[in-house]
Amino acid sequence: MGARSATDTLKPADSDMSGMIEPPRGGYAIAANSPGLDQPLAVSIVVPTYNESKGVGEIVARLAAILETELPGRYEIIVVDDDSPDRTWAAAAALVSTYPALKVMRRVGERGLSSAVIRGWQAARGEVLGVIDADLQHPPEALLKLWGEMQRGAEMAVASRHVEGGGVSEWSMLRRIVSRGAQVIGLLILPDVVGRVADPMSGYFLVRRSVLSGVQLHPMGYKILIEVLGRARVRWISEVPYVFKERELGESKVTRKVYFDYLRHLLTLRWAKIPLTRFMRFALVGLSGVVVDMTFLFLLSDPSMLAWGLTRSKLIAAELAIVNNFFWNDVWTFRDRANDRRPQSRLRRFAKFQVICLMGVIINTVLLNVLFNFFGMNRYVANAVAIAVVTGWNYWLNLKISWRAKQPD
Repeated sequence: MGARSATDTLKPADSDMSGMIEPPRGGYAIAANSPGLDQPLAVSIVVPTYNESKGVGEIVARLAAILETELPGRYEIIVVDDDSPDRTWAAAAALVSTYPALKVMRRVGERGLSSAVIRGWQAARGEVLGVIDADLQHPPEALLKLWGEMQRGAEMAVASRHVEGGGVSEWSMLRRIVSRGAQVIGLLILPDVVGRVADPMSGYFLVRRSVLSGVQLHPMGYKILIEVLGRARVRWISEVPYVFKERELGESKVTRKVYFDYLRHLLTLRWAKIPLTRFMRFALVGLSGVVVDMTFLFLLSDPSMLAWGLTRSKLIAAELAIVNNFFWNDVWTFRDRANDRRPQSRLRRFAKFQVICLMGVIINTVLLNVLFNFFGMNRYVANAVAIAVVTGWNYWLNLKISWRAKQPD
């Protein structure tokens, strides 16, 4: 269903709805101070929705019951709806008279869970910002544990399925494999971000406004937690367990496109974190290795040349390419980190480089098969993605292991 303008969708009864707030426009930075309030609220919980009219009343009621007991008068609930055809935004607005802490935002012409969450945070007045799904797959009762961690001083508290006491209720084996596989891919592409929490795919967490203020976020797809971990200044993260429940009402939003957006998001964050000058040198050295590999494969295996067996020729060509790449990376890409030129030190760096390259080959093969067989990606596109991932993997590991910066005494 195409996007509609606000003027041609408002019915007469809609125009006097209280509690409706305008969506912010422009970029996705979070203000340092709560907008329009001298005394900020303690917490703002954003509930992103799309076609959730049947369940929005229950999630609001349960959140309000919990927060009114714990933080009376010091919280707000913000439903951010992407102009749902089932008029979720209208169903939510009808609840404002019952729940004064409720605000409703209707977005027209802008969609996506991550961007909806950020728009809600931009309009929020709390010192702590949070997000929870509207479909009750995230139990609202876990919010008390999350808030308890924030009270202890955490900068972020994440509800996790993968810590002791957490889990999933009735997932099939295939769904479990796909979910864990997506996490493993995230660890390969972005280990310094994805590896910070046990459940990086979680969409249920609290975060302090102070660690987000002034940060330009770039929302993409459904995985808002990864965006926050990748760009915000978060140091202290706590995790609390929860059991992911099956959806009670409505239809699941998880499609193949969600996983493609997740992969694209990981690659975007990975690229943003790479020092481009050094990485470009690493990539150019890698390209020279391709030339060495292809040249020696031709010289050794082609019938018009030595006509050796293909496997033997390929192994020799690949090893010569690795030697080539190591030499140029040692004298050029990581020259500032290769201060120790003694033969034994250089040999140690080469051994580490060799092992990392071998691991890269294995990852390339596994990732190619996962993208092709499980996600149905075109084999050549999948191979290109695998090569890009492995290039980033090789660069990051060699930076951290083979040419690790010397620590000050």
